[in-house]
Amino acid sequence: MLADLAWISLILAFASALVIVVDEIRHPQKMWIMSLVWPITALYFSIFAVWAYFRIGRKSSRDTMRGMKHSAMAHGAENRDPTWQQVAVATSHCGAGCTLGDIVAEFSIFGLGLTLFGSRLYASFALDLFLAWLLGIAFQYFTIKPMRNLSPGQALIAALKADTLSILAFEVGLFGWMALTYFVLFPQPHLEPTQPLYWFMMQVGMVIGFFTSYPMNRLLVQWGTKEAMG
Repeated sequence: MLADLAWISLILAFASALVIVVDEIRHPQKMWIMSLVWPITALYFSIFAVWAYFRIGRKSSRDTMRGMKHSAMAHGAENRDPTWQQVAVATSHCGAGCTLGDIVAEFSIFGLGLTLFGSRLYASFALDLFLAWLLGIAFQYFTIKPMRNLSPGQALIAALKADTLSILAFEVGLFGWMALTYFVLFPQPHLEPTQPLYWFMMQVGMVIGFFTSYPMNRLLVQWGTKEAMG
């Protein structure tokens, strides 16, 4: 039954990502990086990401935002608390980097047979965190640089400040769920990346990571460290 549920969840997630991609072709996002963030978010939030995209993301398409002043887009949330939409979009940013990093890391570790301290789980933690941080910073860089009109060096420093803590908060939730899955839910035999159930568990972990990262992203947007979008 769990295997069937995993297949259903994965099919819905890929279908949701496809729906978003098709709509983005017709209505490209103002910022190209968001054209990646939204479908990647659908890989773990599934149909809920589709709902969020049409409620929030579509409003950031080029045709919708044409004529809006750049200053209003970049600094519209100054001197007030960010809305839940703005925090959710900020969280989805680091979530997209974490998701891509985790996918690459998990298949790499499985394919190469890597372990750390004799455990594949610890190797997953290390490589997941490194790639998630690397990709998360890249995603944030391509957001901050055009919005703040910074030099490459300044944009990189700003991206490091904006996403490092949020990525750590995301991985805390994800790693906690991965450890529970590894040691408690499926101790023997452990799930493998070739199994749909493995990725269903990862979907659950990424959703948990989203919510553990949400409060940190709210603070970062409130402080002005991270851009308010959405």
